[in-house]
Amino acid sequence: MTDNINNSASRQIDAPAKEIFDILSNPERHAETDNSGMVVSADHGERIKAVGDTFTMNMTKEDGDYQTVNEVFAFQEDRVIGWKNVENITAEVKVGAKWLYELEPVDADHTRVTLTYQRDEIELDNVRKMSENFDDDFLAKSLDSLAEAVAGA
Repeated sequence: MTDNINNSASRQIDAPAKEIFDILSNPERHAETDNSGMVVSADHGERIKAVGDTFTMNMTKEDGDYQTVNEVFAFQEDRVIGWKNVENITAEVKVGAKWLYELEPVDADHTRVTLTYQRDEIELDNVRKMSENFDDDFLAKSLDSLAEAVAGA
């Protein structure tokens, strides 16, 4: 699904929802689910346990390294998890992009995962322009990376 403010992709992953959620709720493992090469590592953050939790990620892009602060806006154990990239704290730039994962068990060993990228809270034009890179195809590849991370878990 594509519109001006959201992109999404879905796929079935051959794993129980609990195993998938275990990776998504652990910022230390987020680099494994990122196919952009931008996510380097978690700098600060415990396992995500509730809405309002925050974590800091070490990131990189063509013009250098930076850090982002993220805040959890959606959390339902083994079903839904989402975080907002609040700010690039290195450049002191408000971001506003949201990543939302919805897990729907198909059976005991298979889960349908939908990843939605929401840009409706991005206010800066340059950030919104960069966010266009996170299209449906990008999200589908991210879900492929998540499936690989779960298989290798």
